[in-house]
Amino acid sequence: MMPDQSPTSLPAPCIVDTGTVVNKQDMYRLLADLGRVRYAHFQEGHLQTQGEGYVMEVFADPQRSTLIANHRLYINVQSFDCLELRQSSESESYFDLVQDDRQLRLLPVSNPLKEQSARTLDSAAALEAVLREVLIAKLDAEIDDEGMLPF
Repeated sequence: MMPDQSPTSLPAPCIVDTGTVVNKQDMYRLLADLGRVRYAHFQEGHLQTQGEGYVMEVFADPQRSTLIANHRLYINVQSFDCLELRQSSESESYFDLVQDDRQLRLLPVSNPLKEQSARTLDSAAALEAVLREVLIAKLDAEIDDEGMLPF
């Protein structure tokens, strides 16, 4: 047994698609790569504001604020008690950041699976283009070399 483990220690939580996250590091990991989101800010259950923006930064600092302005979101996980991971009726995950009677809902607009696929396709297309250019340059060089032969 490791020195820091006690015989009564519980396993770490496992949350799949729905649940409440209170660990700030876990909250950070869920939010850090969100990209584009739709957001809604609720106070005492009433919608205060909503919009769309890009998550520019996620951090944990008790001295700094969560800021949303000019379609940019700077999210401080220290501003919230927990993150509630939920699913819409279309099985899309969204995040409710909760602090007392305040709630900030983040609905991802971008899909990491589609983005990864697009990046892979872009990479393949870029590689194809480079190879095409190399082959064309090689053929041009061979044609130039043949033109210099004394036949």
